[in-house]
Amino acid sequence: MTDPHAIATRPQDVTTPLTRAAAFLVLTVNDGEDAMSTARSVVASTADLIKDVRLRSLQSEFSVNVGIGSRVWDSLTGQPKPKELKPFQVIEGHEHTAVATSGDLLFHIRADGNDMVFEFEKLLLEAFGDAVTAVDDVSGFRYFDARDLLEFVDGTANPYGLDALPSTLVGDEDEKYAGGSYVVIQKYLHKIKDWRSQSTETQQDIIGRTKFDNIELPDAEGDAQKSHKTLCTITDDDGEHDIVRDNMPFATPGRNEYGTYFIGYSRHLWVVEQMLERMFIGDPPGKHDRILDYSTPVTGCTFFAPNRQFLDDLDG
Repeated sequence: MTDPHAIATRPQDVTTPLTRAAAFLVLTVNDGEDAMSTARSVVASTADLIKDVRLRSLQSEFSVNVGIGSRVWDSLTGQPKPKELKPFQVIEGHEHTAVATSGDLLFHIRADGNDMVFEFEKLLLEAFGDAVTAVDDVSGFRYFDARDLLEFVDGTANPYGLDALPSTLVGDEDEKYAGGSYVVIQKYLHKIKDWRSQSTETQQDIIGRTKFDNIELPDAEGDAQKSHKTLCTITDDDGEHDIVRDNMPFATPGRNEYGTYFIGYSRHLWVVEQMLERMFIGDPPGKHDRILDYSTPVTGCTFFAPNRQFLDDLDG
């Protein structure tokens, strides 16, 4: 397969380092040709809007990735779907379920501060007008040294630098969409009180890493209960398949709401799907990821983030 390092098209910023702030805006496109036409035009002009906001603070990190869902792909793009693109698949385990929810467009916004996030969302939604409906809008923040609200470092298994590109960008296995990336999102709500009542040793066994210094613990063998870290490691004859996670904590303490917004970018959708199957069904089946006893997914959507040129040409 072609090395995505060599892809001439401009990928979106799927490997941008974790920022101080982020937002996850999920929209559905309303019925009617006018709504679809407006949505197409706004998505095609996203690069210009990104530039307009970035110019407000040239020294700040700012990026936006756009994902398009299966339901509107054909109508919005006028092109056949990427090979693996399909709606999020519900996964029913013995005790926990990965739910599927609506979502046609994803805007993953990352910045040094919430001011730029707000400005982009404000201008974007003004441009869309009544063509779309917002079904989810979550603002996240970096928590100390990139920890989640369970107080463990998140994203440790991410590939870094040039190693991230072959894991996240489609190559010539789907040449028309080379430089794009599959995106899966889930919003998890944590039972913080229950989690904090567990001993540090129990928490570490569930996660598969030490809490304070983030050292990987040995994998369970055979049919023993596997940790979250082990269940999310996908290997086959080609070796280990990585994804890039850019998860962010979010919280509203006054409503007792604490969560993690999971977002995974992958060259192959099946890799993320297999991770979730191992979490919710278990490996072996029946031994689900024990993190799910304390973290409940309330959304689930799949998108494809095409390369920048593809987006620019939508309104061609």
